[in-house]
Amino acid sequence: MRIATPRRYLMCPPAHFRVSYCINPWMDPTKPVDPVLALFQWEDLRDRYRALGHTVEVLDPLPGLPDMVFAANGATVVDGRVLGARFANPERTAEAPAHLAWFRARGFTEVREPEHVNEAEGDFAVTASWLLAGQGFRSSPLAHDEAQEFFGRPVISLELTDPRYYHLDTALAVLDDARNEIMYYPGAFSPGSRAVLARLFPDALLATGEDAAVLGLNAVSDGRHVLLPRAATGLREPLRARGFEPVPVDLSELHKAGGSVKCCTQELRPAAG
Repeated sequence: MRIATPRRYLMCPPAHFRVSYCINPWMDPTKPVDPVLALFQWEDLRDRYRALGHTVEVLDPLPGLPDMVFAANGATVVDGRVLGARFANPERTAEAPAHLAWFRARGFTEVREPEHVNEAEGDFAVTASWLLAGQGFRSSPLAHDEAQEFFGRPVISLELTDPRYYHLDTALAVLDDARNEIMYYPGAFSPGSRAVLARLFPDALLATGEDAAVLGLNAVSDGRHVLLPRAATGLREPLRARGFEPVPVDLSELHKAGGSVKCCTQELRPAAG
């Protein structure tokens, strides 16, 4: 039986969301974005979390930072310790100090401003045994060493090779962090990284290219409910077969910037015990 565990999430409303520049293959500034619809879809995701018994904290958005809605990129929190982000692209640089200020204002005492480029939970995925870490497009391999030293967890470096899957969270999702269960799209990774994933997670759910291409891996699980993009229809039955309950969510406006459920959701993992 799958058991949901209450989570605490940090989200940021898309008050200033636009696609005004291009820093990944999904972004096209010539395509219009509906800000009202984007906010409605974001609020629906927030309300679904709360209806499932999770706590949602809100980070105030800042003008001039249209991608701040993607709160997963602002910091990584493990055992109550906060590793901030250092963005690869100058368009997002100012998001990092806004996140760190939020944590410091709320009493988090172990907060580290990173030395090396990392885009937080965009490229870090937490399981019971490992910190899975993406590289190849955004986060530096040096950030993997930095995260291992800070969190005291073994880091598994994974090489992303398809620019559409520029962050780890577009190609891999943790389904049950306590049991080291994941789903991923093999085509997003280098041959060596595919071999590592197959060795560590022999029973992983493998996504098709069709589901990956609609950001189906950009999902959030509480151990039972898996919130994922509505268009990723091919993942629903495989998830049900494993005892999970898929919860389709429409974030089509945010997809225009290359983000979906996970991108909007930073998990605030408490200290052990």
